Amino acid sequence: MNRAIRAPKVRVIGDDGAQLGILDTRDAFMLAEERGLDLVEVSPNERPPVCKLMDYGRFKYSLKKKAGEARKRTHQMEIKEVKLRPKTDDHDIETKTKHVRRFLEEGDGVKLTLRFRGREIIYADKASELLLEICQAVGDIGQVRQQPILEGRNMSMVVVPRKEHERGKSNVPES
Repeated sequence: MNRAIRAPKVRVIGDDGAQLGILDTRDAFMLAEERGLDLVEVSPNERPPVCKLMDYGRFKYSLKKKAGEARKRTHQMEIKEVKLRPKTDDHDIETKTKHVRRFLEEGDGVKLTLRFRGREIIYADKASELLLEICQAVGDIGQVRQQPILEGRNMSMVVVPRKEHERGKSNVPES
């Protein structure tokens, strides 16, 4: 930027985007000073290097604003946890399935945790079937990231939302 440019000649682009031609670096810097702008090297690897007349402070500010807007639009996926027991009633399982569906629709992942107490651990095969049954119920919007695994007295699995194009909601018409 400005006096840090070491090339003897530079291709200058005006603040309106018009090409001003190839100028000596000193002349380009004087032109920028006359207009109250900065001479910024935008493409140093070209021969001669390309420089643009711009207000560098305003340029940095606009980049910062664009980055902030992009950060606002992105959604960081969280992992929500839904806890169950092997003896959970059918109606309660339906309610938990609705919770899982809502979390997936919001773009969050879901960790389904099934906790065993006492001798319930002997029903681990039925518990894994229960977890897979819930995953089948939300299979249109979710996919299994981690199959059911037994960790001590807990069995858990992770379900994440499908991508838009996998759900069939893409805007591309099928032929």
